[in-house]
Amino acid sequence: MITKRIIPCLDVKDGRVVKGVNFQGLHDVSSPVSLGKYYSDNGADELVFYDITASSEKRALFTDILKEVASTIFIPLTVGGGINTLDDFDRVLKCGADKVSVNSGAIKNPDLIYQAAKRYGDQCVVLSVDAKRVDGVFRVFAKGGRENTGMDAIEWIKRGVDNGAGEIVLNSIDTDGVKGGFDLEMLKAVCDVVSVPVIASGGAGNIEHFVKLFKTLPKVDAGLAASIFHFGEVKIKDLKQNLQENGIPVRL
Repeated sequence: MITKRIIPCLDVKDGRVVKGVNFQGLHDVSSPVSLGKYYSDNGADELVFYDITASSEKRALFTDILKEVASTIFIPLTVGGGINTLDDFDRVLKCGADKVSVNSGAIKNPDLIYQAAKRYGDQCVVLSVDAKRVDGVFRVFAKGGRENTGMDAIEWIKRGVDNGAGEIVLNSIDTDGVKGGFDLEMLKAVCDVVSVPVIASGGAGNIEHFVKLFKTLPKVDAGLAASIFHFGEVKIKDLKQNLQENGIPVRL
């Protein structure tokens, strides 16, 4: 049986890890290098590094910090933020990333997913989607959740997978940072239409939320969270122990 992955997320702004609520009101947390090493040493299955303002500031991702993070961890690293071209994929992979997450760049140029999958392989291309309910429909938002694209999120995800995305990270803006639990309704809608791994993001507040996620939606491959790990509210070892006790397979 495939084990469920637990993935801490480093949202990096101006070289520091930050965290907000519903993508708003960002607070400084820590150094991405020391936090990344801590998670690598303490049971995280993977690490996600997002340069969260690269797209809106129309600049390339911070590669110096990224290289330092990659050199100090021993778990797979997914990197996103300001990924708009194949050159961006190349640069980030050369810095030590295992997978590249594309969001706004794919919205601007949907062909980017196809081109990247062809060059680097599907397993390397992660489609990250920030979605929010608008009049009862899941809509795709761009530029760190600031801009409604008007696109249907489920259709967009299906298209991304058809083009070669090997993994989906679904960030629910409605539940992000609120700590009321994952957006199970939105996640189910995605799991129903794709066969690639789906990573749930946005809403984790306690261990029980992860148990409920994996028990309710066995198709979800991983749970991603930030603040509950950053602030020590949930320790990854405790979380995994609890998941195992609940019959959910994890790597201990």
